[in-house]
Amino acid sequence: MAVTTEKSAGNGTLTADSIEFIPVKPEQMKAKPDENRLGFGKIFTDYMFVMDYENGAWRNPRIQPYGPFMMDPASSVLHYSQSVFEGLKAYRAADGSIRLFRARDNFERMNRSCERLCIPRLDVDFALAAMKRLLRLEAEWVPSAPDTTMYIRPTIIAVDPFLGVHAAERYTFYIILSPSGAYFPDGMAPVRIYVEDEFVRAVRGGMGFAKTGGNYGASILAGAIAQEKGFTQVLWLEGVHRRYIEEVGSMNIFFKVHGELWTPRLNGSILPGITRSSVIELATAMGVKVFEKDIDVYELFDLGARGELEEAFGSGTAAVISPVGMLRLQSRDLIINNFQTGPLSQRLYDTLTGVQYGRLTDPFGWTETL
Repeated sequence: MAVTTEKSAGNGTLTADSIEFIPVKPEQMKAKPDENRLGFGKIFTDYMFVMDYENGAWRNPRIQPYGPFMMDPASSVLHYSQSVFEGLKAYRAADGSIRLFRARDNFERMNRSCERLCIPRLDVDFALAAMKRLLRLEAEWVPSAPDTTMYIRPTIIAVDPFLGVHAAERYTFYIILSPSGAYFPDGMAPVRIYVEDEFVRAVRGGMGFAKTGGNYGASILAGAIAQEKGFTQVLWLEGVHRRYIEEVGSMNIFFKVHGELWTPRLNGSILPGITRSSVIELATAMGVKVFEKDIDVYELFDLGARGELEEAFGSGTAAVISPVGMLRLQSRDLIINNFQTGPLSQRLYDTLTGVQYGRLTDPFGWTETL
């Protein structure tokens, strides 16, 4: 089926059959890794998908051997950070099939990030078709050990060799694959979170809602300081009043209070997580009342001190659900649920992963088989 590019990306036509295939030389094929020692983000498959944008259109789609890009030192992404990316997974089901979870939502979010950074939009149907073709080619790399996945990283970077602060005219879109191990190799355990009240990651009107490298670069210093103090991640506060909760590092955040589930509302400075959306839909279907609202961190600590904060957890592609056992705000420590994984956190994790791997039925239509 022919797929037409968005008008903003030119009037050309791309088809899945037009993707050029450049084979890896037999002697350069990589040995498959030990599935019990995968880790995260360090191992990559033999092939990657690449496509170029120039003269107003996406063109030259190809699957080629995985390897470094030749890049001009003046490439604008290196100087002005015009780039966006996504993260999603493919799952090996018990019957051997490969499953995807809300993949279209990832590419639609990528286009929203593109709009914020003046990057030409992708045709979602074509991007999905290209990713699926790459996955089929690399199907033997999708691990089958318990809780392992194939992590998928689509990325767009500006490659104009020009030292000027304006939107580039040339871009590279690529997709790489990385087989990854279980996020909780020793079982799901609560983490310690440091509430950051000095540094700011994003503000309303900025790029906090976009999945762009600059947002993550802004978080590295605070994250390093938190880790030196023995904490796993940082809980960010909004940048004006420094009291309303936003998100945790690379995850959205949820709190169970009086049987209700609270999460910060999307206000333009918080990433609209795909897992966050899934948690809201799933919890609602379970009969839990979910509220997207402004959450005052000081009031939350007071609720915790009175024993009214029942559970807390982060949500994201990598961990799915990550229980929070402790929060530190300045000199105050708050232990949540006796530093134990709460029943709702566990139920959400078990249900989401069950749907992703095909162990449970999918009433929401979130999954598809490759």
